[in-house]
Amino acid sequence: MLIVPETAIADLVSRDDAFQAVEAVFAAMAAGKAYNFPVIREAIGHADALYGFKGGFDRAGMALGLKAGGYWPNNLATQGIINHQSTVFLFDPDTGRMQAMVGGNLLTALRTAAASSVSIKHLARPDAKVLGMVGAGHQAAFQLRAALEQREFEKVIGWNLHPEMLDRIEAVAAEAGVPFERVELDGMTEADVIITITSSFDPILMQGHVSPGTHIACMGTDTKGKQELDPALVAAATVFTDEVAQSISIGECQHAVGAGLIAETAVNEVGAVINGTHPGRSSDAEITIFDGTGVGLQDLAVAASAVERAVQAGTAVEVDF
Repeated sequence: MLIVPETAIADLVSRDDAFQAVEAVFAAMAAGKAYNFPVIREAIGHADALYGFKGGFDRAGMALGLKAGGYWPNNLATQGIINHQSTVFLFDPDTGRMQAMVGGNLLTALRTAAASSVSIKHLARPDAKVLGMVGAGHQAAFQLRAALEQREFEKVIGWNLHPEMLDRIEAVAAEAGVPFERVELDGMTEADVIITITSSFDPILMQGHVSPGTHIACMGTDTKGKQELDPALVAAATVFTDEVAQSISIGECQHAVGAGLIAETAVNEVGAVINGTHPGRSSDAEITIFDGTGVGLQDLAVAASAVERAVQAGTAVEVDF
C-alpha cells in the first residue's frame, strides 16, 4: 500500500491537475462510466462534529474508494488546524486490495474549487468581466484563484456576513492583479459570475441580487437543510449539478424541488455539457446555476492524480498492509 501524506500534496497536485481530474470524472459520470455511492453524513454527538463517507467507482479512470472525514467547527479555535478534516482511501478495482491512503484536506479544497471552475469554463458567458464572491472563509481563496483562470476578469466584488473576513479574498485578487471592491448583496447585480461559498442554512443570494446572463456556482450547500440561494432564483435559472441525486437531496435544489418550484428532471448534469450531449448556456440573457454538492468521485480522481505523481516523484511511502 502507498501512503501520500497531507504534507506532500501541495508539491504534487496543482490547480490544473485538479481541474483536469474533476472535468474528466464529471464527463465519465454523465456518460454512465462512473457512479457515486450513497453519502453517509452524521452528527457524531461529540465536538459538534459532522462525520461521513463519500465514495464511488470510476470505470473510466479505474478509481475505486472513499473519502472519510467531516467538519469539526472548533478545530481552528482550539487546535490551530482547519475545521475540515479528511482522508481518501483507494482500492484496486480488480482485487479489492488496498492501494493507497492519501491526505484529503488540501485535495478537498482543490477539487471543490476545480468543480466551480469547470462550471465557469462550460457555462459562464465568454465575455464575463466581473466576478462576485459571496463568502470569504477558508475555501473562498481556493475558489477565487481557480475562477480567475477561466475568464479575463477585470474586477472582483465580494460580500461576507462578517466583512472583516473579506481581507482574505482581497489579498487573492491583489495577488492576481485584479481590482477588488466590497459590496452589499444588491451590488452583486454587477457580477457576470457569482460564487457562493458559505455554510448558511438560510437563503443569502436572492433573485433581485442577480442580473440576466449571470452564471452562479453555488458551492456551499452539501448537507440537508443548508441553503444559499432563493428558491425563486433557482426556479428562474437553468440548473446544472455534479450529481442530480445529491443536488435534490442535500444540495441547493433540495429547496426548490421540495417547494414544487422545479422538477427533478429540470436539473442537468454538467458532465453532459462537457460531453456535448447538452448544449449548456442557450443565450446571453440566461441565468445558469451550478449546484456543486461535492461528490466522492471528485475526491477519488484528485487522489489518484496525487498518487500517480507521488510515484513518479519517488515520494510515495510504501508499506506492507
